[in-house]
Amino acid sequence: MNQTVEVANEIGQNTAAAAQQGGMWNVILYCLFFIGILYVFALPNKRRMAEYQKMLDAIKVGDRVLAAGIYGKVKKVNEKTIEVEVAKGVVVEMNKNAVASVE
Repeated sequence: MNQTVEVANEIGQNTAAAAQQGGMWNVILYCLFFIGILYVFALPNKRRMAEYQKMLDAIKVGDRVLAAGIYGKVKKVNEKTIEVEVAKGVVVEMNKNAVASVE
């Protein structure tokens, strides 16, 4: 009888150890799954930002731009800013990042 109890205790300990080991792998798999999901959602945003930066780098004098809801014609391009004519004789200097689209 005593030997049966010892065998049952040993089986119980082995089962508990296996359950703990499986639990660790489950946590690792869940973490990898969520990291994969975040990567899948971040990838299109990275592409979109690269296209936007390419558009900003391609701005040249004479382009018609939409910036802050106002259309205007580019008169001068600097490294970080552009000068946009929004009406005859009205030139506004703005940050390139304010440009929403170039036509």
